[in-house]
Amino acid sequence: MTASNRKSRASVLVVEDDPAILRGLLDVFVFHGYRAEGAEDGVEGLRLCLEGSHDLILLDVMLPGVDGLTICREVRKAKPRQAIIMLTAKGREGDILEGFKAGADDYVSKPFSLRELLMRVEAVLRRAGKIAGDEQVMVSGILFDGGNLLASFRERTAELTRREMDIVAYLHRHRDRVVSKKELLKEVWNYADPDVETRTVDIHMLKLRKKICALNPEIALLPTVRGEGYRLEPLP
Repeated sequence: MTASNRKSRASVLVVEDDPAILRGLLDVFVFHGYRAEGAEDGVEGLRLCLEGSHDLILLDVMLPGVDGLTICREVRKAKPRQAIIMLTAKGREGDILEGFKAGADDYVSKPFSLRELLMRVEAVLRRAGKIAGDEQVMVSGILFDGGNLLASFRERTAELTRREMDIVAYLHRHRDRVVSKKELLKEVWNYADPDVETRTVDIHMLKLRKKICALNPEIALLPTVRGEGYRLEPLP
């Protein structure tokens, strides 16, 4: 099913198996000026994701035929820069973690407010299409390579997501001070309203710390400064 608007500014594909939710989302996107296309099952959704050209994919986790996490992984392999937001059942933190692991750029928990959803979509779209830099950052002997999205220490390597590299690069540029979660949401995630309630930053930091620990368990990068935010360098 497809809907369009002659003033559209971006194309969104919604993969959602609840017909009422799907139709409602398509109507909302069209009302706000997007071109919107939808699929009600994972098989059709995967086909449209791979064969179509969309600025953003809004992908439910629980789908008949092919689940959303599998679709996300397949799309990320075929289209590394595709913008993807996952829809998850509220409180299912495992889905959120798996979604980020599969390559999602962000997530929205059901039930969600339309304001929050549109804000997340706009934030991800502001990032979409930006060419990733080839910046390299060296911290405590670990090389973070933005060109190849790899972190390496001696003979060990770990793959990085683009968002993880963006976090490292931003914190490195501001290594002389503590960076707040609100600032990261605004500058790295491009949230228009950084006061929104979200655990996105915490989850990304957790994953990034695990990768760093696997490279060198003797250093503690990305320490949390209680009540203030984060820094990249180890605490003095």
